[in-house]
Amino acid sequence: MSAATEVLRARAVPRVLLSSLLGRLPTGSAPLALLLFARETMSISLAGVLVGAFTAGLAIGQPMAARLADRWRQPPVMLTSIATSTAGFALVAFVPGVGPAIVGALLAGLGAPPFESCLRVLWKGLVGEALLPAAYTIDVTFQELIFVAGPVATVASVAIGGPRAGLFTAAIAQVLGTVMFGTAPVVRRWRGAAAARHWAGPLRSARLRLLLAATVLVGFAVGATIVAVTNYAEVRGAAAESGWLLAAQAFGSLLGGLAFTRRQPKDLHRALPLIVLVLAIGYLPMLCIGPLPVMVVCLVLSGFTLPPMLTSIFITTDAAAPAGTAAEAFAWVATAFAVGSALGSSVDGALVGTTGTVLVGFLLAPLAIGVAAGLLFLRRDR
Repeated sequence: MSAATEVLRARAVPRVLLSSLLGRLPTGSAPLALLLFARETMSISLAGVLVGAFTAGLAIGQPMAARLADRWRQPPVMLTSIATSTAGFALVAFVPGVGPAIVGALLAGLGAPPFESCLRVLWKGLVGEALLPAAYTIDVTFQELIFVAGPVATVASVAIGGPRAGLFTAAIAQVLGTVMFGTAPVVRRWRGAAAARHWAGPLRSARLRLLLAATVLVGFAVGATIVAVTNYAEVRGAAAESGWLLAAQAFGSLLGGLAFTRRQPKDLHRALPLIVLVLAIGYLPMLCIGPLPVMVVCLVLSGFTLPPMLTSIFITTDAAAPAGTAAEAFAWVATAFAVGSALGSSVDGALVGTTGTVLVGFLLAPLAIGVAAGLLFLRRDR
């Protein structure tokens, strides 16, 4: 029996994994839902502000909610979060005006339940130490489904029920996922480790701060690639191709995740810098900027090493986090990736707009990941 099969057949895993994916659907659907809703009455720039407010809320709220889960319990935190997020979506949908919409989008992101961190602190108890790398890899690999199903669900909802329906779909999926996850016996039994508390939480660990810096750089590369691929498609005169190209990268991640569940290095802590370096090398073929079939292959290659890299980051985060701060530490990893992605998109967009060349966008990604690999190699003994 493969490690992936063992993980998926473990008691309680199907419920917590599937409910967390359902609850995390707004991560992939809410930005597009907000954009489509706002474009009915607002300019594209104001619609972008709503998406930015939602993303900022996610970045701020996830570590805060995870810290409370570490110190308290997961279900009360999850249910309080979902009440806040649902109120935010309702404010956007039913209260007219730009101000309420921005506040609502911020609340929707701020109150999003911390599924990623809450699930990842459960894995060790669910599958044991030996299967932990496989469990993290499955988690990361399945997460790709969110960014495929989320936009599809939004577009279908809007087509059937109008612009508000996209917001309703995101909110309902989040509520259902939270209830299913929060009422699972394994979630209700979990308690954070008793430990002395510190205002900085897990951030007082120098090792974790290094991991977060590397994660920001990898997120930067992913965000820059999204803009670069979109620009490449527009230059070709077929903007719709960007969706297929990004789907090719997600498919590469899916393949890489499945392969990594079958064979992994014995010491992921020591292997992490090398894995990040391989990820950087995987982005280099895109510099050829070839025809569409070539770029599809290049993007599949670029995505292949992302799940192994994230799995190694999670394993090392678990070891680096001070006692009693595991959930918050995982939340900071998610926030670091999101912040890096936003920075990468912004910087790449500005540079492409200034230089007018496609190459600069594809060059940023391997450079950023290469810097991350260098940092990890220099500090590997820590």
